Amino acid sequence: MIEISIKTQTLTLLRDKEIILKYPISSAKNGIGQLKNSNCTPLGDHIVRAKIGAGYPMYAIFHARRWSGELWGADYKIGSEDLILSRILWLSGTEVGFNRLENVDTMQRFIYIHGTHDEENIGQPVSHGCIRMKNKDVISLFDLVNVGEKVIINE
Repeated sequence: MIEISIKTQTLTLLRDKEIILKYPISSAKNGIGQLKNSNCTPLGDHIVRAKIGAGYPMYAIFHARRWSGELWGADYKIGSEDLILSRILWLSGTEVGFNRLENVDTMQRFIYIHGTHDEENIGQPVSHGCIRMKNKDVISLFDLVNVGEKVIINE
């Protein structure tokens, strides 16, 4: 099970209630919220619906969940993009009417746990809604979880 704390900006991987790993993260600059187009991080019970990026190099850049063929580096021109790098854990809400279906669907909002080009701001809420992680950390987490893994996002 994965527990994400917005308050402490941490992600904890648990097995049988024992902490396996704890990572710093970055949640949404706009705070918490369920609504589509809010750029907020959704709360509640989720699962990992899909794992994307196995075997790709660290810093692989993904567009629409597909590797662009590019790697992020210091000379890459970013602009205001929220780059999705290295690995993607695509989340799906499990609470109908709260974070699943209609205008509050986490999966339809494309909320991921993913690597970022903005590693220096990990630990601060600066994302566009997703959970950002350092690239080495998201690769480590990716290799330890399965599709269907429970994810709880708490205030």
